[in-house]
Amino acid sequence: MQAWHFSENAYHLLPDAKEYDSIRVTLPNRYYHPTIGADLYHRFIDEWLIAEELGLEIMVNEHHQTATNLNPAAPIIMGILARETKKARLLILGNPIANRRDPVRVAEEMAMVDVYSRGRLDVGFVRGVPYELSAGNHRPTKMMERFWEAHDLILKAWTSHDGPFNWEGKYFHQRQVNIWPRPYQQPHPPVWITSLSPESARQVAEHGYTAASFLTGFQGTKAVFDAYRLRRAELALPQPALDRFAYAALIYTGDTDEEGYAGARKLMWYVESNKVPPQFTSPPGYHPTAATVNAMKGGSTGIFQLFQNPSLEAFMQHGLVFAGNPESVYQQIVKMYNHVGGFGHLLIMGQAGFLEHDETVKGMRLFAQEVYPRLKELGPVIVP
Repeated sequence: MQAWHFSENAYHLLPDAKEYDSIRVTLPNRYYHPTIGADLYHRFIDEWLIAEELGLEIMVNEHHQTATNLNPAAPIIMGILARETKKARLLILGNPIANRRDPVRVAEEMAMVDVYSRGRLDVGFVRGVPYELSAGNHRPTKMMERFWEAHDLILKAWTSHDGPFNWEGKYFHQRQVNIWPRPYQQPHPPVWITSLSPESARQVAEHGYTAASFLTGFQGTKAVFDAYRLRRAELALPQPALDRFAYAALIYTGDTDEEGYAGARKLMWYVESNKVPPQFTSPPGYHPTAATVNAMKGGSTGIFQLFQNPSLEAFMQHGLVFAGNPESVYQQIVKMYNHVGGFGHLLIMGQAGFLEHDETVKGMRLFAQEVYPRLKELGPVIVP
């Protein structure tokens, strides 16, 4: 198993939530202090470099017009890390290609980062969250059609080496595509795609990419991973190795269970502060019609209800948070691992909210020294 350090890079020093309607899209940037923001940027990069020193891999993402994430351009951060790091794999999860107007630019950016890192890049593609559609002047309809066409164009740009080609698709039109540089890794960097539902996992499985589930808990993650494996079987394709599956959770390791829980409660800021009104969470056309009708009837059940009134206890019970002393964290991860049939990547959201730098580093260090060595030994069948 590979473990990746991940931070949403949030600006957490906000007024009382009663003073604003949404932490995304409409929150005035007068609440952002440039000097404090600069300190946070440098802190987060320092923590990624410490993660590499501890033997962890590195994950970066991006969001837009929100205090929950100060990375509106993850490729810039990836370029910095590609130069500053020496051995860690660098995962961008990811590029919201359904919302990017020029997929060729994505292909160029990722090829350049791959070259800077001398072949340490993993490229993740994501659909893009609903909150950012209006802010980016994007259409919420037909997003997956645009996503897969953008994907096809990027892959062709990476793997075409004999001069320009023309692209005339439904959503994208390129007169001449001939990127310089081309990727360091051949034929291209490994591809990841976020999969939060069985339906999306089936398409990822057809390509054999790594499917990453984020805060989907025991049942949601199992449904995604099972759908991936089933689709491979339906197509008579080889069954996927464990490295085709990734799971992301909030994780904090302390010397004691109490210290681990205290750190995890600070990480919970990520979900507790995510105050967003429905016009941003459910723009018309983004969600399937049946799901929208069900939600309007009050039919949202299961894991989605956890986010309406989040608590550490409930998140731990459902496998969204792993916290405690090193043995406790290990056993919680093994329980998830066995339940879903195994996975090869653990995406660790180990910094959020008011978790200070020293606390973040201590959690990473304890995990890397006391938990990670045992996780690396996990195989298809686990006996705790």
